[in-house]
Amino acid sequence: MPSLFRRKPTDLVEDSVTSVTTDEAPTAAQPRGYTPAKGRETPKRPAAGRRPAGPAKPLTKEEAREQRRAARAESAAEFRREGGPRDRGPERLLARNVVDSRRTVGTWFFGGALIVLLGSNQAMPPIVRLLSNLLWGALALGVVIDSVLIARKIKKLVRERFPKSTERLGSLYFYAIMRSITFRKMRAPAPRVNIGDKI
Repeated sequence: MPSLFRRKPTDLVEDSVTSVTTDEAPTAAQPRGYTPAKGRETPKRPAAGRRPAGPAKPLTKEEAREQRRAARAESAAEFRREGGPRDRGPERLLARNVVDSRRTVGTWFFGGALIVLLGSNQAMPPIVRLLSNLLWGALALGVVIDSVLIARKIKKLVRERFPKSTERLGSLYFYAIMRSITFRKMRAPAPRVNIGDKI
C-alpha cells in the first residue's frame, strides 16, 4: 500500500526540470544599452569613488577682465595670421603676394599727408606751403601710377593661373590697392613673401 506522505515520481521530475535563474547575467550576453537592476551599479560608471560635480566657481571681476583680454589677444593674433572672410581664396592670396613683394608708394601716403597737413598751415611761409602742395600732388600721382601697375600685374597673373576664376577683378584691384597703402607691419594677414620675391 502506498504511503500517503511519499512524493510521487512525477513531482520529482518537475522539481528537476524547473529553471534555475542567476542574479547576474554574463556581461557578454547583456544587450547594448543594458540597464542594471535597481540598487546595482552600472558596468561603465561605477558609483564607488565618484564625487558629485559641484557648481562652477564664479570668476572675480579681475579674472573675468583678464579672461576677456586674453580672448581678444588670441582673436587678434588669429586675425593677424589668417585674416577674415574677405581674405579667403587663392585669388586674394595672389593679390596680397603681388603687393607684399614690392615697395609701394602708398606706404608713404599717410606719412606724407601728415607733412602736407602741417606744411599747409597759414602760419607757414609761402615756400613751405608750396612745397607741401607739390609733395601732396607727387604722392597722389605716385599712388595712382602704382595702383595701375599693381592692377595690371594682378589681372595678368589671375588670367594665367586661374582662368576659370569667378572672382571679380575690380574687387581684387580695390583689395590690393587698399593693402598697398597700409604699412607693411600693419597688414593682415601678415605678408608671406619678402620684398623682391618672384610671384
